Amino acid sequence: MKNEHRAMTECAAEAARIARGVTPDRLAGPTPCREWDVRALVNHWVLYTSHGLEHRARREPLSDELTTRDFTADADWAERYAAQLDRAVAAWSDPAVWEGEVDLGGAAMPARQIAAMIVKEMVVHGWDVARATGQEVVVSEESAAFVLKVVEDNAELYRQYQGFADPVEPAPGATLFERALAASGRDPHWSA
Repeated sequence: MKNEHRAMTECAAEAARIARGVTPDRLAGPTPCREWDVRALVNHWVLYTSHGLEHRARREPLSDELTTRDFTADADWAERYAAQLDRAVAAWSDPAVWEGEVDLGGAAMPARQIAAMIVKEMVVHGWDVARATGQEVVVSEESAAFVLKVVEDNAELYRQYQGFADPVEPAPGATLFERALAASGRDPHWSA
């Protein structure tokens, strides 16, 4: 749990930093997720990686109000996201939260796996947002290795639900994080 929580804490801080770098003029721009512009991607990212992360820890469903909210409509959305990330990470600081299963509305998954998948979403969609808005993602080798393992362990599940495209061949000498992006079907060299 300690390694997972450390990766969660680091990736949450990086997600908050990236969010603060998104300017309003970029919200209508393209993203590596072709079906979403920056606004749609940010709304998905904020919902699932902060509210979703906390709700999963507490074993509570997301409300309809949250799932339909345009978080970017608030001028201070990035600061609200950062504060919500802090609450979510704090909710996972209790070792008991990592035990048992989380009901996803008809299906249950181990809490540890859910947490890992949300951390992956936090940093991979963080990369999507960063690339779409002229930023970079900075994560430690430890967190990059964690994300790569989560991507590799869950790639087929994500592809089944069209969350990942077919894998991309990583460039020779690719970093662990670039390998994670490539395994998720992203071109690590994509630019807006």
